Amino acid sequence: MPALTIRGGKLYSRHFRGQPVYAGSYIRRREVILDCELRSRPKELARILTHELFHFAWVRLGNPARRSYESLLRREIKSHARGELGWSAESRKGAFSYPSHHLPLPASLPWREYICESFCDTAAWLYSGVHRHNEFTLSARYKKLRAQWFLETFRNRGISI
Repeated sequence: MPALTIRGGKLYSRHFRGQPVYAGSYIRRREVILDCELRSRPKELARILTHELFHFAWVRLGNPARRSYESLLRREIKSHARGELGWSAESRKGAFSYPSHHLPLPASLPWREYICESFCDTAAWLYSGVHRHNEFTLSARYKKLRAQWFLETFRNRGISI
């Protein structure tokens, strides 16, 4: 679809209000909608489609693995890690102005959304084949830790979507 935006949790085409986006996923319908502009940008298409597919993996991941990934992110924040591996996570991470000893509550919606978007952005960085992008701002130290988490988590099983 052309000219995608999101407003009030709904995806629009040619609505020209809200936040411009390249894609949206509908988990229950098992559907991904991509902006047609991505046809002319194959690397960006690969990165964004990988991100969107990992939204499906996130819901099938299971609570122990999700909590483990959350713990990884909490350790990063306590260590004052800056940056992220995509706009989706970066924009949500920026909403947290907590000192490292007073992190967001696990049940808060903004925190849960950040964890999910970070997971999907990290997966896109790892699996899309795109190795350089201006949205990859997380330091090498934390990239390595995230890559290790994915390797250990999915070592003996496939990634279910």
